[in-house]
Parts: sequence; C-alpha cells; structure tokens
Amino acid sequence: MVTVSVLLTIDIPQSHSLKEKRGVVRPLVERLRTRLHVTAAEAGLQERVDAAQVGFAAVSGDAATARAIADDARRFAEDYLIGRGEVLDVATEETVLRCAGAPTMRATSNRAVTDS
Repeated sequence: MVTVSVLLTIDIPQSHSLKEKRGVVRPLVERLRTRLHVTAAEAGLQERVDAAQVGFAAVSGDAATARAIADDARRFAEDYLIGRGEVLDVATEETVLRCAGAPTMRATSNRAVTDS
C-alpha cells in the first residue's frame, strides 16, 4: 500500500477575516474530497486570515497510481485557487507499507511554486 501525502501552503491576499478565508478553503477541501476522492483537511495556519495550509492524501495499491492521484489533486487545487489565492509551497511525502515489515519512508520533498 502506498500513501502520498501533500501539504499545500496557500496565500489568500484578498482575505481580511476568517469568514473570507473559510470561503476559499472550505470549498477547496470539499471539492478535493468529492471530485478527486482524496482525504483532505485544513491542516495549518488556522490563526492567519490571509494564509492556509491544506493537506490531502491519496492511497493506492501501487505507487504510480497514488502519485498520479496526488498530482491531479495538486493541479486541481492550483487551478481552483486562480483568482482566489496562490500556492506558495508544496510538501510531499510518500509512505510504502509492506505486509512483512515496518513502513518504508521516502524523503520529503519541498518545492516552491514559482510564477510562470
């Protein structure tokens, strides 16, 4: 079993209250869950009104499928945020769980998203 976990750090510059922030973050999390069938939640920066961290995870029997689902979800989030916010950072971690032993962890990768 392979799990790919992704943590997006999001800038929401037009948000000046928690209510405005929720108006961006809540629909994103719900759409990730319903359209892409990943586990998703607001995972950090709850005290900030102009930023958020949204985490999601994809689980599959093979690594290629889990990675593809996670990549699709990341692209979906970036597209959804156009005009609402911007992904500043993406942290990814892949976990492989084998039947005969302890989980094997791959290195966590962080990449800054640059404007194209």
